[in-house]
Amino acid sequence: MKRRINLTAIILCFIVGVCACARKEEEKDHKTDAQKKLEETKGDTEETQEKEYQKKLDAIEPSAYGDISGLKLEPGSYLSVIGKGSDGEYWKQVQKGAEQAVSDMNKELGYKGKDQIKVTYSGPTEAGNVDEQVNILDEELARYPVGLSISIADAKACGVQFDLAAENGIPIVAFDSGSDYQGLMATVSTNNKGTAQMAADKMAELIGEKGEVLLFIHDSSSMSAKERETGFAEGMRESHPEVQASEVYYMDQWEEYKSRLAEEEKIENPEEITEEEVIDSFFEKHPDVKGVFATDGDSVQKVLESLARLEKEDVRVIGYDGNKEELEALKNGEIDGLVIQNPFGMGYASVVASARAALSMGNEAYVNTDAMWVTKENIDSGEVKDWLYSR
Repeated sequence: MKRRINLTAIILCFIVGVCACARKEEEKDHKTDAQKKLEETKGDTEETQEKEYQKKLDAIEPSAYGDISGLKLEPGSYLSVIGKGSDGEYWKQVQKGAEQAVSDMNKELGYKGKDQIKVTYSGPTEAGNVDEQVNILDEELARYPVGLSISIADAKACGVQFDLAAENGIPIVAFDSGSDYQGLMATVSTNNKGTAQMAADKMAELIGEKGEVLLFIHDSSSMSAKERETGFAEGMRESHPEVQASEVYYMDQWEEYKSRLAEEEKIENPEEITEEEVIDSFFEKHPDVKGVFATDGDSVQKVLESLARLEKEDVRVIGYDGNKEELEALKNGEIDGLVIQNPFGMGYASVVASARAALSMGNEAYVNTDAMWVTKENIDSGEVKDWLYSR
C-alpha cells in the first residue's frame, strides 16, 4: 500500500512538472512574439528616421560624401565643426548633419562609451563675426582634433591658423563658404554661382525681361556672398541684357551707408539714423525698381520689412534659405522664389570629408550638396517637403 501511494505521488509530480514546463514554454513563446513585434516596430522607426534625412544625403555629389562606410577612425577621435553662426535654423541643421554623421560612424564601428568618436559644433554668437570665429578656431585647434571643418566668414582671414593646423597635422575642410587657401582638403557647399545664375533667369522672367533689379548681399567678405553676387550679375549681363542689376547693398556695411546718408541729407547726428532708415533710403533712390535679389535669410527679411514700410507691393523678391518667416512669406506671395540649400547635407558631408582627410584617403576638391528652387506652387509637393528644414 505504501509503495502504491509513492508511485501515485511520483505520477502527480510528473504531471505537475510537465504542465509547469508547458506553461513556461508558452510564456516564453508569448514573450518572444512580443519582443519580435517590438524589434520590428523599432526597426520601422529607425527606417523612418533614416528616410527623413536620406534624401538630403542622396543629393550630395560625389555620393561618397553621404556615406560613412569605411571611415575607420581611431576610438575616441575628436572632430570639430565651426559655422559662421551658433544660432538660427540654418546653422542648427548643419550641426544636426554633423552629429548624425558621427552617430552613424559610431554605430558602424561599434564604438561605445569612451571609445565613441566625438564632434563639437560651435560658431560666433553674432553670425558672421570674423573676430569671434577666429578666436573659436584658435580654441579648437588647441584641442587637436583629428579633423576640422569651417564655414569661413572672411575669405581673407584664418590663413595663419590654417598654417598652424597644417604644421600640427590637422586637416581643414571648408563648408558653406570657402576661401582661396591652398591647403584646404575640400570645400563642401552649394554651387553658389550656378544657383545665382538660375535666380537671375527666374528674376528676368518674373519682370518681363526688362527693368531694374537691386542686390542685397549678406556680407562683403565671404566667398559664398561674392559667388552669389557674381553669378547673378553675370547671369543678367550674359542672358538678359535689358535687365539692369544696378546697385548692390552689402548688409555688413550699413554703418558706412549711414554716414553717407547723413552727409547727403545733412543730418547733424548720424548716430540717430537706424538700419531700417538706411535700407529704406536705398529703395527711395531707386523708385522704379522691379526686383530684389537677396542672398540669405536675414537679408530677405530686412528687404521684406522695408518694402512693407514703403508700401511697395509690386517688387519681385528672390532669395536664399528657408527659415519659417521666409516660407510663410513665400506662401503669402511676398517672396516669388527661394533657393533652398542643404545645410544638413553640408554638416554631414563636411564630417565625412574631415574623416577621409584624417585617414589620408584623399578628397575631391569640391563637394556639391545641391539646392532646390522652391515657389508657392511647389512648396507643398513631396519632393520639396523632404528638403525643408522649417515647416
